[in-house]
Amino acid sequence: MGRARYPQVERPRERKPPWLRVRVSPSPIYDETRAIVRRHKLNTVCEEANCPNVRECWAKRHATVMILGDVCTRTCSFCNIATGKPRSVDAGEPERLAEAVAELGLEHVVITSVDRDDLPDGGAGQFARCIEALRAATPKTTVEVLTPDFLRKDGALETVVAARPDVYNHNVETVPRLYHEVRPAADYRHSMALLARVRRLDPSIFTKSGIMVGLGESEDEVLGVMEDLRASDVDFLTVGQYLQPTLGHIGVDRYVTPEDFAAFKRAGDARGFLLVASSPLTRSSYHAGDDFRRLRAARELQAATA
Repeated sequence: MGRARYPQVERPRERKPPWLRVRVSPSPIYDETRAIVRRHKLNTVCEEANCPNVRECWAKRHATVMILGDVCTRTCSFCNIATGKPRSVDAGEPERLAEAVAELGLEHVVITSVDRDDLPDGGAGQFARCIEALRAATPKTTVEVLTPDFLRKDGALETVVAARPDVYNHNVETVPRLYHEVRPAADYRHSMALLARVRRLDPSIFTKSGIMVGLGESEDEVLGVMEDLRASDVDFLTVGQYLQPTLGHIGVDRYVTPEDFAAFKRAGDARGFLLVASSPLTRSSYHAGDDFRRLRAARELQAATA
C-alpha cells in the first residue's frame, strides 16, 4: 500500500503565488470539529487529500466525510489518497456518520469515498445506507454525495440515486486529452454519461461536477468540458487550481491567475450552468452548504421565469 510516483517535468519548482497562500490561525472550533471526527472514527477527504481549505472549513464545523475507508483501488496521478487493498466495508459507519453530523449541527453534509473497484457495487450500497441514516437522524440536513464513476458496476448509480441525495456530484477532474496521465483508470465519456443518467433517473436531484486547471490543459479544452457538461445537463460547475500534493505526484504546469478563473466563471455562466464556482482555492465541497442554498434559489428563479 502506498502512493505511486510519477515522472516530473524538468522545470524548477515554482513558489506558490500570493493568491494561493493560506493563512493559518488557531481556532478552538477547528479543534472541536477534529475531535468529533476522531471520536466517531470517520475519515475525511479534507485530511487525506491535504485540502488547503481544511482549517477554514473545520473552523466553521464543515467537514467532508470520506466513507468506505482511506485506501483507494486506483492510482490517479493528482491524488494524495493511499492506493492498495482496502479493508472490508464498515457496517457501523452510516450510524457513526449520522451521529457526527448531528453533533456538528450541520445543515448540509458532503459524503465522498475512495474508489472501491473491489466491491461488486463499487460501494454504492454504503452511500445509500449513509443517506438513509442521515435522513433518520437529521432529517433537515441536506445531503450531497461525491461519488466515484462506478465503472463496470451495473446498478450502482441507480442505488445511490434511489436514496435521493439533494446533490449528486461526480468530478470529471480534467480535460479528455489528459485522462491517460491524470486519471488512467477512468473514462471521460463514461463520467459524462453517468452525470446525464442521474438527471434522467431523478430530475429533482441537482447535478454537479468539477475540474482542476493548471495541469497543461488549454483554455479551449476547458471550454469544451463545459460544453460537454451542459450537454449532460449538469447544474453546477466547480473550477479550481491543481496543487501538487508531493514530489511523487504529477507536477503543476502553471498557476492560473484569479483573472483567468473569473473568465472561466463568465464562460460557465454564459453556457447556462445554474451556478459556477471558479477560483484558485475552489474545491468540490468548499462552501458547499452556501452554494447549495444559492443553487436551490437559482432553480426556483428559473422555474418562476420559465
